[in-house]
Amino acid sequence: MKGPVETPIGGGFESVNVRLRKILDLYANLRPVRNLPGVPSRFGDVDLVIVRENTEGLYSGLEHEVVPGVVESLKIMTEKASTRIAVFAFEFAKKYGREKNYGRAQGEHHEKSDGLFLQCFRHVAVNYPSIEHERKNRGQHVHAARHDPYQFDVMLMENLYGDIVSDLAAGLVGGLGVVPSGTSASMQRCLKLYTGRRRTSPVKISQILQPCSCPRS
Repeated sequence: MKGPVETPIGGGFESVNVRLRKILDLYANLRPVRNLPGVPSRFGDVDLVIVRENTEGLYSGLEHEVVPGVVESLKIMTEKASTRIAVFAFEFAKKYGREKNYGRAQGEHHEKSDGLFLQCFRHVAVNYPSIEHERKNRGQHVHAARHDPYQFDVMLMENLYGDIVSDLAAGLVGGLGVVPSGTSASMQRCLKLYTGRRRTSPVKISQILQPCSCPRS
């Protein structure tokens, strides 16, 4: 179990979180989003789970300066990683009695990379006929989650989109301080990393909500 570690913006050292994921191959991030008794929130009885691919996409950490003033960040997507995270999501849904799995990507803007992610999602879904599956793009997911989170069960996303939507979903039930998070190497292996509150904060601890996410993880 680890606490949040701050990464310098625009310089310094590589993200500790990203480094741990690469070394230990912690490819699956699991974030259950549920209400905590006594914590005021916009919605009640929320129960959804976000499964996020944790090693590829724009968080691969591969970037360079092409010429002075122009930098390039590479979005890496592979069939292997996209397939295994889809299997993870469907196995999780099967094990815990979840009835629907949503795959999310922005295929109209990133036809090759996000298209591969969605293709792997659909191929894996064939092996789980008892679990309903549906594809939504980023805008649909964000809008629907803000206004009607009850329609979601398991939400499968690639790295960047999963990061954005998990933070948004946490806000529906009280904020990042009350939502747990776990990162796993597989459904079978015992190697897992649990994280409490996901962000460091320059604000004095007396001015922010005391995090409950660590014991919940």
